[in-house]
Amino acid sequence: MTLTQRIVLEHLDRVAEDVLSLTLRGAHGPLARWKPGAHIDLSLPNWLTRQYSLCGDPADREHYRIAVRHERLSRGGSDYIHRYLKAGRELDISLPRNNFPLVPAREYLFLAGGIGITAVVPMLRAAHERGTPARLVYVGRSTATMPFVEQLRSSYGDSVTIVDTEREQRPDLGLLSAGLGPSAVVYCCGPASMIAAAESVFDPGQLHTERFRPARRTFAPNTAFTAVCARSGREVQVPADESLLDALNHAGLPVPSGCREGVCGSCVLTVLEGEPEHRDEIGADRSQVAACVSRSRSPRLVLDL
Repeated sequence: MTLTQRIVLEHLDRVAEDVLSLTLRGAHGPLARWKPGAHIDLSLPNWLTRQYSLCGDPADREHYRIAVRHERLSRGGSDYIHRYLKAGRELDISLPRNNFPLVPAREYLFLAGGIGITAVVPMLRAAHERGTPARLVYVGRSTATMPFVEQLRSSYGDSVTIVDTEREQRPDLGLLSAGLGPSAVVYCCGPASMIAAAESVFDPGQLHTERFRPARRTFAPNTAFTAVCARSGREVQVPADESLLDALNHAGLPVPSGCREGVCGSCVLTVLEGEPEHRDEIGADRSQVAACVSRSRSPRLVLDL
């Protein structure tokens, strides 16, 4: 099975201050299907791979759309895209992955902060197409820096609230929570401060979040363990100072990877036996392990590899 797709960068459009929208066209025909909440890995000519939420129309099989903010403290991805990428360039992307799926609900509240709007745009579209009551609260430091503001206002009217924090207070999440029905589902994508605020107000059972960066958490000291690769018959020692991902790669058992922060889900492996110690942000369950950051609580971890 092919895990990558070849695309042509059809055009780049400035949709806000320091934000470019990239339209990607399949180089060899229709692109893979996707659902709201999905993202792709974009492989850049400077050897970097970065993850971006798909923010176009899932019904359009000819094109994907992503938006990229130029980060002043860029690690090389957004800076390269803004400075050097030109229309007509061919690039490789991954198949879409979805760690932030839109679950069925009777009512939605979407909270987006800054470039986090990219994950939310297709969700809001899907909710309105289904006829499900949905409200968006979109927060940014100024409307000039917030992509898709006019598109959202014209498409969804009063169901969209734009909060420009240069001119007004941040939204009162407690007040928003009080106005929700008992079966409402809340989606939040934005900076760590927004997600922390949402987690302090909304019930964990109703709140779905996606982070730009992993949360700051403290774990027990690393211990060594053995990764048993069931299909290949190999056993790989994972020392305390090395990740499972690196140990497998060094042993000649390459595993696809992207963010190396436990956010994107590209290196998730199936666990057949043993107890993984989850350090990821994607909600991997007992039968999975994100090889880039997670480890093992048991001396041996048997993998479907």
